[in-house]
Amino acid sequence: MHLGFWLGYFLIVAIVMFAALQGETFEPGDTQYYAVFILGIGIVPPLFSFYGHHLYIFPQYLQKRKIAQTVGLSVVVSTLATFLGFFVIQLGSKEALGCVQTGFPYAFSFTFGLSTLMGVISLVLKGFLTWFEELKLKEELLEKTHRMEMALVKSQLDPHFLFNTINNIDVLIEKDPAQASHYLKKLSDIMRFMLYQTKGEKILLKEELAYVEKYIELQKIRTGNENYVNYKVEGKVNGQMIAPMVFIPYIENAFKHSHNKKWDNAVDISIEIQQKIIDFKCSNKYDPDKAQRNGANGLGNQLIAKRLQLLYPDQHELKVNRGDEHYEVALSIQHEPV
Repeated sequence: MHLGFWLGYFLIVAIVMFAALQGETFEPGDTQYYAVFILGIGIVPPLFSFYGHHLYIFPQYLQKRKIAQTVGLSVVVSTLATFLGFFVIQLGSKEALGCVQTGFPYAFSFTFGLSTLMGVISLVLKGFLTWFEELKLKEELLEKTHRMEMALVKSQLDPHFLFNTINNIDVLIEKDPAQASHYLKKLSDIMRFMLYQTKGEKILLKEELAYVEKYIELQKIRTGNENYVNYKVEGKVNGQMIAPMVFIPYIENAFKHSHNKKWDNAVDISIEIQQKIIDFKCSNKYDPDKAQRNGANGLGNQLIAKRLQLLYPDQHELKVNRGDEHYEVALSIQHEPV
């Protein structure tokens, strides 16, 4: 697209110059004069302005909807492009420079206008390319949705988790029927959430956190160690939206691989809600020998990371740190402030 655009532009410049120079008598040195003039007015400033807008202004400001900064920087870039063109003319031909100096207001206005026009065209083209890339990304997401949903369902309906939970509730029925009923309701809520509330692209953050809390509570009944899990949420939960089941794969893997239920702080989960960012951290202790024997777990890091890239392109940061006996995931997700 870039190649085609510039070929078309240079063709237009050539046609305009050919038409303008019809009937003109060339003298020795005129070729350099006109070449430098075209280079300093019609090539260098448009190139500088085009790629200044394309590579810097669009991604840093316009894409982030900073309109005032975009307009201001556009004027600055177009002005710099204009004077860069005049500098090229100064280096190439004194006669051409004299012509520019004589009609400076007209030369500046024309070059600045041309640079601004190329900047606007650049922003439009970049916007189109970005839109097209997002369409491709969405198509890729749709193509992989079925496979990911099946993998997520497999992870969500972890048979070991369900079996152990139901077994523990069964034991509690005789010892403490009220407590057993309490946990059975939480399990029912989890199943309802997975079956009905994860179908949309976004859900309320408070619903996601409620699911996480219930999941952790059900995990706790597998151990008598009250210090086995640390879980905290900081910040205000208002009307923030988030993709469903973003945190749970990491939490599930943390419980799956914290092999010793007697460890204190074996699983540590924290969620911090800021104005524009949600910070999620999940860490667990593990036995390296058992982890090596069990191999990969759950969805697998690559699939989870790919899902995040499709759901939050350029809007998230994921860091995974695996130590000798400690595994940690740090995920930051940008969201629209409420």
